[in-house]
Amino acid sequence: MIELTRLNGSRFSINCDLIKYADSAPDTVLTLVTGEKLVVLEPRNEVMRKTMEFRGSVLRSAWPDAEAALGGKRARDLQETAAESERSTS
Repeated sequence: MIELTRLNGSRFSINCDLIKYADSAPDTVLTLVTGEKLVVLEPRNEVMRKTMEFRGSVLRSAWPDAEAALGGKRARDLQETAAESERSTS
């Protein structure tokens, strides 16, 4: 859940998985999958940042060793890309 602010200044938490659209018109209007619309003080990019941070924390909590595993995969992918590049230039 992420914490946002209504136009009247009251804070609330929302399950960010329920957000279907976030529009800036000029206020930030969130359209939920239920069709409900919420107007918040935070700019759209702030809502996006908070959502990404929340989802990252969920993934880190679910898979604490992900960083090491993904780092190893990245290294292997780079090696494969370099090898393919070398073969194509030979």
